[in-house]
Amino acid sequence: MAILERQDHGPVARLTLNSPEKLNALSDDMLAALADTFADLTEDSSIRVVTLFGEGKAFCAGHDLKEMTRGRQAEDGGKAYFADLFTRCSKVMTAIRDLPQPVIAAPHGIATAAGCQLVASCDLAIAAEGTKFGVNGVNIGLFCSTPMVALSRNVPRKQAFEMLTTGNFIDTDRARKIGLINRAVPHPILEAATMELAETIAGKLGAAVKIGKQAFYRQLEMDLEAAYDYTRDVMVENMLWRDTEEGINAFIEKRAPDWNQS
Repeated sequence: MAILERQDHGPVARLTLNSPEKLNALSDDMLAALADTFADLTEDSSIRVVTLFGEGKAFCAGHDLKEMTRGRQAEDGGKAYFADLFTRCSKVMTAIRDLPQPVIAAPHGIATAAGCQLVASCDLAIAAEGTKFGVNGVNIGLFCSTPMVALSRNVPRKQAFEMLTTGNFIDTDRARKIGLINRAVPHPILEAATMELAETIAGKLGAAVKIGKQAFYRQLEMDLEAAYDYTRDVMVENMLWRDTEEGINAFIEKRAPDWNQS
């Protein structure tokens, strides 16, 4: 059985972290599987939305601490291994941002340390009620510095810093209030709610969502004037598409658009 399972439901890809005996830890094998799958999805124009679930009682418990401990056996005490591990993990997280498709996390149980980073790195998140989120490395003497990058770009800085320095978990109510997740639903309907959101997005003009996702992240890194200049050019490009013209005409004429693009 694959450590990362992929099932395509029309234009929606359902990915499942499938190492429940390790609480779906981001082991070397799991990171490799995620990297390969994201690379495949980047080239797959038939997929418009990606969803990410976890098998078993937890979404993801972060890095595999046993693997990390074995890495210390090297002559350098694990320095090279740790540098490579955190580089590979960071590339997986940024691959989510760089995917042309929106990615929806569907956490349940716990999402801790790099598992919380994974949720924060996704474009959207619907959680099962009762899910606990934390960046708990400080509890074992390891500050969650790389998870901090995604977390601090999702939630207000004082909220992020409290989580990072106390190592305390937050519940779905607080996670929603501070912006880590979009909403929480009862666990039995987690998949249905996630797929409903995915199918709603998949029903839009795929090319528009793709250009919009790219512009969303790029403009966040710009100052205000540069952001408006950049997004102006993006909208001009978008407006010149045949399918956008068709979409506007269909709205005016109160009919469904006849789009050619995916």
